[in-house]
Amino acid sequence: MVLDKLGSSLKETLSKIAKSLFVDEKLVNELVKDIQRALLQSDVNVKLVFELSTSIKKRALDEKVPSGISQREYLVTIVYEELTKFLGGEKNEIVIDKTKKPFKIMMVGLFGNGKTTSCSKIAKYYQKRGFKIATLGLDVHRPAAPQQLKQLSDKLSIPCFINEKEKTALKIYREFEKNYSEYDILLIDTAGRDALSEDLVEELSSLNKVIQPDEKLLVISGDLGQAAQKQAESFHASCGVTGVFITKLDGTAKGGGALSACAVTGAPVKFIGVGEKADDIEVFNPKGFVGRLLGMGDIEALLEKAHEAMNPETAEDLGRKMLKGDFNFLDLYEQMEAMGKMGPLSKIVEMIPGMGGMKIPKEMLEGQEGKLKKWKIIMSSCTKEELEDPEIISRERIDRIANGSGTSVGEVRELLKQYKQSKKMMKMMKGMDDPEKMMKKFKGKMPKGFGM
Repeated sequence: MVLDKLGSSLKETLSKIAKSLFVDEKLVNELVKDIQRALLQSDVNVKLVFELSTSIKKRALDEKVPSGISQREYLVTIVYEELTKFLGGEKNEIVIDKTKKPFKIMMVGLFGNGKTTSCSKIAKYYQKRGFKIATLGLDVHRPAAPQQLKQLSDKLSIPCFINEKEKTALKIYREFEKNYSEYDILLIDTAGRDALSEDLVEELSSLNKVIQPDEKLLVISGDLGQAAQKQAESFHASCGVTGVFITKLDGTAKGGGALSACAVTGAPVKFIGVGEKADDIEVFNPKGFVGRLLGMGDIEALLEKAHEAMNPETAEDLGRKMLKGDFNFLDLYEQMEAMGKMGPLSKIVEMIPGMGGMKIPKEMLEGQEGKLKKWKIIMSSCTKEELEDPEIISRERIDRIANGSGTSVGEVRELLKQYKQSKKMMKMMKGMDDPEKMMKKFKGKMPKGFGM
């Protein structure tokens, strides 16, 4: 999970609010101290932590609670709003100007922060959205940097312009200049240094004048901590970066320092890297990000992943069948395949409102992913007739399917059980267009073990 420790600490803090009988100054002070501790442990600057906690405390004690909600609910709202504002407020997505051919995105940053891999992630992100992409390797200092960019671009089947023999970045840019207008987006990988030196500033400045990029993204690592603020400010002053791409925001990266530092430098975070694969990239949305940290979910990011995993026509057709309570193994298979494309279950769960706050053991999620893979193999051993009507699968057929798929009879039965539970759930949803009515109908009737 993204910023796992910070998220866990903040969820524990909010649980104190939920359990408390009264919201008084003592509770607010405890809450503020817990938030301070959580943010400091995640490498956020002391001064920024103090400013944030002061703002939360002032609002919690001074503001009148709006009608219709409780004091506890409003206190949670204040924490959510202040953390969102602290991390940049609104989403700062790059808007590609399609009238420009190409729209130029230049990546800058120091050695080892992941410029080249981030380049390929952005390429994949926009490729999936129908843009024609090309990459350009201008890192003439790091050995094998052009070749790495070429290999990553080849995996995505997009053109990559490099010249490994040339050691002047501007000459390489001009060498391929006549080709750029064929593409919607040109992603430019530049050289880095161990520190922001004069020669790097000079090189970036000269490239900036000639290339005139539409976006200049600073790539910094999530594990830099508070050093990220100085780096962001220095790059922003030297070449006017328009945004930041923070890498390594998965695993054990604290990340709080990098996120908060960028927000106060005037260079908004545009993308975050949440894994090593080309698909492990997200547009940074402070509202959704804070929602995940607090266990409230990020429905916008979830829908984005769902949209990428399944085309609209298939989703609409599947939705119709599900609401009729009428779907078969083929539909269940399609559902499972879409889930597989959306990424690891652990990442999906934290985006679902209400699920992010649940302490679901990692082993359980990993086990469920293993089951999905096995169930797909079992379905591959079913006949067309069985896939269309799983109700006909008898004991003899179960034995045949198990032998054909190399699985056990118990595993085939488990899949049938999952199918029946899903079908029961869909029948409960039949005709329920009103969410409020649906929740009343579900109350106390949720099939045991559904989904997990």
